[in-house]
Amino acid sequence: MFEAQLFYHVSEESNIAVFEPRLPPSPDSGVQGEVVWAIDQEHLPNYLLPRDCPRVTFKTSERPTPDDRGALFGESAGHRVVAIESAWLERIRSCHLYVYQMPKSDFQLADCSAGYWIARVPVVPINATEVVDCLAEIEKCGAELRICDTLWPLYDVVVSSALDFSIIRMGNALPRPEG
Repeated sequence: MFEAQLFYHVSEESNIAVFEPRLPPSPDSGVQGEVVWAIDQEHLPNYLLPRDCPRVTFKTSERPTPDDRGALFGESAGHRVVAIESAWLERIRSCHLYVYQMPKSDFQLADCSAGYWIARVPVVPINATEVVDCLAEIEKCGAELRICDTLWPLYDVVVSSALDFSIIRMGNALPRPEG
């Protein structure tokens, strides 16, 4: 459904005519100044969820250890996982997203591992595609979807692995279990 030669911006807002540069939402993003954010097709499954939904995403890398592969992928033949909390399922199922296709010419690479691209000028999207079933769309993009009661055990394993990963909105996750 989505083309590799484009970049994307995923939003819960429809009909965005122009993306204006703005300050990054997090001071630890490593990006200075106002920018327009986009992602590449490879990382698109990580963002096919409501903006505030916590998630742990990871993929095989060129440097995985056998322990990483076994602990995080098990018998799965997949190479990318998007993990969410079960507490978010109803919000995810009722969410409609809009995937804006962005022209590559306006962007420069900001973070290869996360697939982040930035533009410092206003960007007019090429078009937008509505996504009405986020979970199915993640799987159509080739990612394995995992639904967990809590993300924290997976988080701990992923951040200590040699895999490429992205941890998104963990401030909105259920509290870390005591223990």
